[in-house]
Amino acid sequence: MKQNQNTPLFKRLAEQDREPVLFTLDGLPAQGLAGDTVLTAILTQSSFVRGSDFTAEPRAGFCLMGACQDCWVRLGDGRRVRACATFVGPGLAVSRDPGRVL
Repeated sequence: MKQNQNTPLFKRLAEQDREPVLFTLDGLPAQGLAGDTVLTAILTQSSFVRGSDFTAEPRAGFCLMGACQDCWVRLGDGRRVRACATFVGPGLAVSRDPGRVL
């Protein structure tokens, strides 16, 4: 069964009392919590981090520790960063690559 792309992949079970952090995701308002990585903030609201470079299928990260190449996102200043190794901050603008078929 294919999961709806708007259904969060992660469910926050602990540490729900941290300060909210507002940022934008693909130009839309989004919210994480202080101390969240961008990957965590995205996946508590969505089922994917980016589209695959080869098939445009949704990807959600792989290693979750900065060793693979599966969670790249682009920040508002143009930098391409790993979502699992970048912390969310107030006003951060994050864009997901939709992927493409090569």
